[in-house]
Amino acid sequence: MRRLGSALLCLSLMVGCGPTSPAEPSTPSEQPTSEVPANQDASLTTTNVDIAPECQGILTFANTAAPATLDAYLPSDLVLNLVSRRSTAPLTTVAQLSSVHLMGPVRLTQLENGARAHGLITSSCVGILDELALSADDAAAVVSLVNTVSSSALYAILPYAWNGATTLLALRPFTSVQAISNANGIGAVSLRNLRNAATMGYDLEVLVSAVNALPEGNWTVKMDLAFDIQSVMNGEYGNDRLAYAQCFGIDPATFPNNRFTNRANLADATEVHNYVASAANTYEYQGQIPTSVINDGLDDLDARTAGGTFKGCHIGYNDGPWAGIQVHFFVNVTTGFRILTVQHWVE
Repeated sequence: MRRLGSALLCLSLMVGCGPTSPAEPSTPSEQPTSEVPANQDASLTTTNVDIAPECQGILTFANTAAPATLDAYLPSDLVLNLVSRRSTAPLTTVAQLSSVHLMGPVRLTQLENGARAHGLITSSCVGILDELALSADDAAAVVSLVNTVSSSALYAILPYAWNGATTLLALRPFTSVQAISNANGIGAVSLRNLRNAATMGYDLEVLVSAVNALPEGNWTVKMDLAFDIQSVMNGEYGNDRLAYAQCFGIDPATFPNNRFTNRANLADATEVHNYVASAANTYEYQGQIPTSVINDGLDDLDARTAGGTFKGCHIGYNDGPWAGIQVHFFVNVTTGFRILTVQHWVE
């Protein structure tokens, strides 16, 4: 997955300038349990989640601590909001914690401090930074990545954080993930992208960046790993000349018009691979992207999508009598991983 080597050396010539654009909650006892969850012995976080296994105790504290215990760490009005929220269903992500009214970065840290004080997390959990709960191993991997990755690969990992990537390159080497989080231009999305790249690999981001950096021609391909589903369906990449729109697993209530249809079955990893490979290989015969970059990127894609099921759409537009646009996107229904390809052709 991380077989970059000479491929990155070649790629730096193309993208060195950067991109173009469960059950009912248990009744809280007077004190939360101090037993550390058994799954806290994981080494690296290899899924796109916002909390490492070593940090799950933060959620345990938020879900089970008695109001009087929470009140020692959080303002009373926030405690009321948190207790009310968890009474409907247990909180399972940092994002859900953050969405509790009055819960901000400072309050998340205070909640983390409570979990640590009650023995629910240890030094194996660094804590919550930019709404991401990092393990010590994750943090070390992020620091190593930022300090050693090539500039072209870093811009590929952070396609929408040009300023952040530039800042990291100027300030490295870093000694802590906190310093990386504090860098200008680095926020929640950027830090998560860095964590994912450090723990899961980043050959796919390199491939996406390489495709997007190529000049437009008679057949232009673009890819995206951070798109908005509704914006795409509403015509972000097309026009009013919709030719077809077949979706799968998408709520029909969100369809922009009655020409959108849903097929019965979700997509699998093979379908995702086939569409992405088709888009990537559009340029391969022209020799503009090294074959190794394409192959490594597709291997990375396969590792991230293995065993998954995906919702998404296949959308086509007529763009004049001799031109068209094909849009294909997939979103993992469990992890949220997403990828989109856009192919614009002109005869």
